[in-house]
Amino acid sequence: MNKLFLILGLFFCVSFMNAQELNCEVIVSAEQTGQSNLTVFKTLQTSLSEFINKTTWTGATYQNQERINCSIFINITSFDNESFTGTIQVQSSRPVFGSTLISPIFNFNDEQFTFTYREFEPLNYSENSYSSNLVSVISFYAYTILGLDADTFQQEGGTAFYEEANRIVTTAQQGNSTGWRGSDGNRSRYRLNADLLSNAFLGYRTTLYQYHRLGLDTMHKDIANGKQAVAASILNLKTMSDSRPNSLLMRVFFDAKAQEIEQVFNGGPSIPVKDLKEALNRIAPLYAENWSKLQF
Repeated sequence: MNKLFLILGLFFCVSFMNAQELNCEVIVSAEQTGQSNLTVFKTLQTSLSEFINKTTWTGATYQNQERINCSIFINITSFDNESFTGTIQVQSSRPVFGSTLISPIFNFNDEQFTFTYREFEPLNYSENSYSSNLVSVISFYAYTILGLDADTFQQEGGTAFYEEANRIVTTAQQGNSTGWRGSDGNRSRYRLNADLLSNAFLGYRTTLYQYHRLGLDTMHKDIANGKQAVAASILNLKTMSDSRPNSLLMRVFFDAKAQEIEQVFNGGPSIPVKDLKEALNRIAPLYAENWSKLQF
């Protein structure tokens, strides 16, 4: 057994030698500004893509096939000289072991996004200093993506990444931009990070691990047992929901997972889903249409 772990350890050490951690598609849309043909928007898109994909966020590097696939869609709604206002949609996914399936992990729309940017200015992240709100927001989501991905492979594996994101939250407050303080609402970056680090929401992180590692990743061996593990992981959320109803993390989970859950339980061997369906309608009523398609 020790020899096996040694071999696996050497494998992972060797595999972390060729590329950065994230494989992120960045799109900047400026249609709503009426000035979408300005070169600054294309330059911004290129600069952000290079920044997030070429930065070594963890000190380790991955082979290309091991990089985390994600996307960032920035919709610029207004623009004045070097000041930008808009929204940022962040998504990430991970492969399902033993299959060609891709499982969505994170799907979050941040509407508190303002920043300044001068064309061709360098974008660099430093954990000990504040550079700009643009750098802070992108870096915050980079570490959040890394944390969520790690949580799907190891129980509470993402803690160190959430703690780094928390340092960004604290440092970015000196910039006086919205989204970084507890007073900025229930869908702010502050709230997202605080909940991910809170013991009150450990059920969310436990579900991430059980849903993916004990559920989806085992379906190549036994689909029915994998489905049962997925169902059990979702039912675990009910306890958290009962004590913390309408939480941000509950919305984050189902914004990413609702369609996948529907697909998982409507294909292949069937298992009893009556309790699951009742729980889903209670904890995620916004997706009642998806749940109505579950058969039991």
